[in-house]
Amino acid sequence: MTYYGGKELAAAFRTVRKNTVRIANEIPEDKYDFKAAADTRSIRETLVHIAFGTTFASHVHMNKIDDMKKVNFQELMQKVNAEQAKPRGKADIVALLEAEGEKFASYLEGLPESFLAETVTMMPGGQPGTKSRFELLLGAKEHEMHHRAQLMVLERMIGIVPHLTREFQERMARMQQAGQAQQR
Repeated sequence: MTYYGGKELAAAFRTVRKNTVRIANEIPEDKYDFKAAADTRSIRETLVHIAFGTTFASHVHMNKIDDMKKVNFQELMQKVNAEQAKPRGKADIVALLEAEGEKFASYLEGLPESFLAETVTMMPGGQPGTKSRFELLLGAKEHEMHHRAQLMVLERMIGIVPHLTREFQERMARMQQAGQAQQR
């Protein structure tokens, strides 16, 4: 028995996506095309990339692919890139993040431990040579967290204090006030 299965993975992914959606909502739409540098994704492009960030994992695991050599990467990436290139406004992007996130979380929720324990052979030269489905699915959440961190830096660059920072600062201020009240 493990302590972290499909239900826990789904709950953790929902938390990550909820925070991403909150960032998407807090950034004004007129800032969605902001880029930190010329050769980087804009806020809009990053959010859309995140929305489709589970596509690869969904493809591999829903199709029960057990060897990455069986994946037509070029065809899959062409489809994903075409979807990502479609013009979308803020409301469309938020709705997409919510819908794609819930679709993936619902899928994760129903996965049995036996499926999560299966191994998938990685591409030749990849280290390690195999990974568990659990590790690969956890990677989808980690991928989103990586890009969400980028969004938090972009928020700072456009003058927004990220919500997680604001909430931490508020907790610390309450703790400080409570400590001062006890000293009186």
